[in-house]
Parts: sequence; C-alpha cells; structure tokens
Amino acid sequence: MKKTLIFLVVFTFQFGFSQEKKTEEKQLDEVKVQATQKGLKKSIKGTANTTIVSSKELLKAACCNLAESFETNPSIDVNFSDALTGTKQIKMLGLTSPYIMITEENIPSVRGASQAYGLSFTPGTWVESIQITKGAGSVVNGYESISGQINTELLKPMNDVPFFLNVYGSTDSRFELNTHFNKKLSDKWATSLFVHGNARISKNDMNDDGFLDNPLGKQINITNRWQYSNPESGWVSFLNFRFMNDEKQTGQIDFNPDRDRFTTNFWGSEINTQRFDIASKTGYVWKDMPFQSIGFQNAFINHIQQSYFGLNTYDIHQQSYYSNLIFNSIINNTMHKFATGLNFTYDKYSEFVNLDNVSRIDNSLGVFFEYTFDNSNKFSYVLGGRMDYHNRLGFFITPRLHVKYIPWEKGVFRFSAGRGKRAANIFAENQNMFASSRTISILDNNGKIYGLNPEIAWNYGVSFTQNFMLFRKKADVTLDFYRTDFQNQIIVDVMQNPQELLFYDLKGKSYANSLQFDFNYEIIKHFNFRSAYKYFDISTDYLSGSFQRPLQAKHRVFANLEYETHIAEKGKQWKFDFTWNWLGKQQLPNTDTNAEQDGFGNTSPSFSVMNAQVTRVFSGVFEIYVGGENIGNYRQQKAVLGSDNPFGTNFDTSIVYAPIFGQMYYAGLRFKIK
Repeated sequence: MKKTLIFLVVFTFQFGFSQEKKTEEKQLDEVKVQATQKGLKKSIKGTANTTIVSSKELLKAACCNLAESFETNPSIDVNFSDALTGTKQIKMLGLTSPYIMITEENIPSVRGASQAYGLSFTPGTWVESIQITKGAGSVVNGYESISGQINTELLKPMNDVPFFLNVYGSTDSRFELNTHFNKKLSDKWATSLFVHGNARISKNDMNDDGFLDNPLGKQINITNRWQYSNPESGWVSFLNFRFMNDEKQTGQIDFNPDRDRFTTNFWGSEINTQRFDIASKTGYVWKDMPFQSIGFQNAFINHIQQSYFGLNTYDIHQQSYYSNLIFNSIINNTMHKFATGLNFTYDKYSEFVNLDNVSRIDNSLGVFFEYTFDNSNKFSYVLGGRMDYHNRLGFFITPRLHVKYIPWEKGVFRFSAGRGKRAANIFAENQNMFASSRTISILDNNGKIYGLNPEIAWNYGVSFTQNFMLFRKKADVTLDFYRTDFQNQIIVDVMQNPQELLFYDLKGKSYANSLQFDFNYEIIKHFNFRSAYKYFDISTDYLSGSFQRPLQAKHRVFANLEYETHIAEKGKQWKFDFTWNWLGKQQLPNTDTNAEQDGFGNTSPSFSVMNAQVTRVFSGVFEIYVGGENIGNYRQQKAVLGSDNPFGTNFDTSIVYAPIFGQMYYAGLRFKIK
C-alpha cells in the first residue's frame, strides 16, 4: 500500500513531462483537496504565473465547450469572432488564440486548421481541470507559445464515475446531450467512453437584418480513453481515440443550401468538419528513484474542413504527427531538477482558397533542456532553452525564463521572459474574413509561408500576489503587467479600406501591453467576490498609420459573485453565480468610404454583459441548473454590413464588438451513478 501511494504521488508530479508542469500538477492536487472552497486558484507555490481552474468552476456556467469555459475567469477574454458562426474567440494578454499554446494533457491540440473552431470541439463535461499560464510557456511543450499556455486535463478513467449524464437546452434552440461511461476493468486497467451530441434546430434573427444570429448545426463527438497504471512496475499509460463530425449552416434566413448554394439567390454558408485523433502517453518512474522518470507522447490528427462562404470556398485538410520524448531527473538533490528531450512535428496541409492551391508540408525537429531550482520557501526559477530546425522557419533558438520570489508571508513576486516563433496559417486563422466582399491580397512574396515570414515575438512579464485577512475573512490581490514585442508579425490589415483585406509582414512596430489588477474576497462563508480591472495598450503600425488593435477594448472590468448554501442531508444544496463584464470603447476597422448605413464610426460604444446561473443539488448524484446569458439584453444592432445586398461591395460580417443574439436562457440536468 505504501509503495502504491508513493508511486501515484510521484506519477502525478512527473507525468506532465516538465519540471515546471510538475509544480503545477502538484498544486492541482492541492486544489482538488480544497475543491469545496475554490474552483479557481492562483498558486503561491508554482514558479510560473498559473491559475488552476477546477471542474467546480466549470459548473458555474453552461460551459458547453472549451471556448465557453472562461466566462467566469478574468485571465481570459471571450468575444464573438463574427456575426454568423456563433464562434467564441478567446484572448490572453490582448492577443488572440493563435498566440496561445493550447494543449490537451500537454499535447498541442488547437493549432493549424482547427484555430478558428477548435475550442468548440472539446465538450465542457469532459474537462477535469484547466491550467492557464501567462507569459511564454515551458520549452518542453514547444516554441510557438507567445502570450501564454492553456492546458486542459480530461477526466481520468481510473477516477471517473461509472456513468454521467448531462442534458442541456436553451432558448436559442441549442440542445446538447453528454454521456460518460466508465469501467474499471481491473486494478491496473480502466476505460472511458465519452459521447457528445449537440444541435441547433431553429432560425433566429433578433436584430431583423435577414441573417441568422446563430448557425444551424449539429455535432457528434466520441472519445474512447484507456488508462493503464501499475505501481509495482512503475509504468503508466494513456491511449485516446476521438472522432468528431461538425456541420454548420448560416447566412440569410431564406437560404436553402440544396437550392441556393453558389448562386446569388440568397447568401449562405456551410462549414463541415470531420476530425479523427489518436494520442498516447507512456511513462515510467524508477521505483528506487521516484524523482526520475521518462515519458513518451505521440499524437496523430486528421482534420478535414470543407466550407464555402457565399461565393468564396475554403477547404483544408491537415494531417499531423507529434512526438515528444522527455526525461526528468535531479542534479545532486531535489532542489535541482531538469527535464530534457526531443520532439518532432509533421504537418501536411492540403489547402484551397477559391481556385488557389496553397498546400504545403511543414516539419520540425527540436531538442530542449530545462533546469529548475526550487527552494520552495523563498526562491525558485525555471530556465529553459530549445534548438529547433524547421523546413520553413530554419534553425533557431528559443530561450524561456520564469522566476519566483517570496519576500514575506503569503506574498509572491514573479518574473518571466521568453521568445516565441510561429508560422501563421493566415487563412485558417482568419476564416471570418471570407464572409465579406473584401478582396484578399498578400503584399509580400519572399517568405516561405504564403510568401510571408514567420512571426517572432518576445514576451516579458512581472506579477505580484498577496494573500491576507480582511475583517477576518480571506482576501487576495494580484497585479501583473506583461508586454509583447513583435520582431515580425503578419499584419491582418482591415484599416486600409473596407473593400480590402491585406496580409503583409510588419513594416514598423507592433506591441501589446497588458495590465491587470485582481481583488478577491470571501464576504462571508460560502459567499465570494471576485473582480478584475484590465487595461490593454495594443498598437500596430499599418500601411495607413499606427492604430490600436481593432476589436479590442482598451479597458475591461470583471466582477463575479458566487454563493453556496451549507450542504444539507444527502448532499442537498443551492448554488448561485452572477458575472458582470464591462467593455470600454473598441477601435473599429475602417469603413469610412462606405455609405453611412453600411459603416461604423472609429470606435464602438462601451457596454456591459451580465450572466447568471442557479443550481439545485438534490443529492450527490442528481442536480438541475437554470441560467441566463446577456441578461441585460445588450445587442449590436448593426452587425452585418450591406445586409440588403450581400453580394455587393460593402458586405462584411466580421466587425462584431458585442453580442448579436441578446438574452439567452438555458436549463439542464446532471445525473451520475457513483
């Protein structure tokens, strides 16, 4: 029994394949112990500036998929990407998701062809926890992270309940069904089957512009997970199989794809995606040296998207293979740890934009080393570097540094710095632009990725967190500041004129400054207040001048109230949650030359959005919940420019700064067999 316990603890710390991640995983275990108190926790012990989001936090909102799992989290900003697809886009430090490394159990997941819609491909009920790290991430996970990393941990077969059911329905005609089946086959083997289905079946046009506010659609998503754990031998392994089919239809209310596809009768769009994933993780922990382990990760992705937007067509087929071999050990003692290894990535893109074939093959091979000094009482740092050779990006070095210092009790300073480099998939990442009449032009043609050069940026950040008692109740404050300086950036220029979309390499300066102040307070027992103020100064030099980043509020305010009653007999309990977001003015794309009815001013108005949910827990196995989003019913009335002539020169659905649908209410139930 003692040997088994030691093995499980060691494996939890080390199977993340990174010394920095091990610290975060250790904190994750501590969060589980305190799950009845906090669903969102900032670690004092972790070296990096990481926030742990537990499954409890995910139950505070609808969280139908990963993109919707950040509504109650002040570190992540959630916006709609366009007026048609209903897709939610996330931002960290003011930068969009392509600059965030998004991983699933430390394997890169949302990248390449899946950038636009990939966050909606992971149902929220599958998620056990999320780790959000600000600033450049660990070199163990790759070189692409610039503004941060989001790692999702799925439910583990060894720990999951035998059966779980979640049923959801909303007033925007969206319905979902999630079922989890889990079977522990022996003391060493367990397997889970996750089945998710969703559909939106009714047409909604709340702003009377003749276009659907949300797409019609359906998705089937199935995952089979296997886990092997043998404490006696030191081996642990995970194996995942996933298949997903997602279909969306949007456009004008009267559009019928069987009749109107590729005609000018009515404007419409269909986006059909099929995806198949296989991922494996195998780890071994030395029985006599529990601080030493080796891990091997592998993942294969086959992603096919076929789509059209009016008369524009966009098809992409991505086949990817990812492999990562990691060795963890110590130098003399456990205060000095290191992780080293190598990884290989292969991406084959078969990509067609209208009649243009822009297909390519990317591959890279890299080696990394990461050293951790950890004197948990006062000072720790993680210093890492990697060398990579990429067939398009060439040979390059990626340094990363995270430092933590505890000057006094319950106070912690952090500093981070790092470099990131990435090949921008300009069409996959900006698919919302196809739903417009803009003419797309690439101005540079000397680079190796669509004629463009790779994006390169440095990220620097400082953070201070202090926990304290206020009127005998727990409170904490955090102040952090991060700056991202781009050496090169692919400029997506919507500031030149409303009829053009230009892609080109950065000609001047581009930077993003992010300042955030958090204050959290336990008002009374079980009644918590969470708040944040965020200031963004994000400036880019365009051909027509220097502008703040379009569709990014300079000022944002966040507040959340949560209250739970005492747990009564048989686990009965009430849970209440309320979230308020205020967004200041946003720079809007240039529409000056359009007719007045098809244009905007230079900036959007400020506005606020309120969400709430009430959950009634009847027992440890059954609960129901009801909630509302955008309760104040704020709507962007003019969302589709040129809606009366969608095949004309002024048509544009990409300028969205606020909700389109208005109020939305939902209800659901959760049932499980323990």
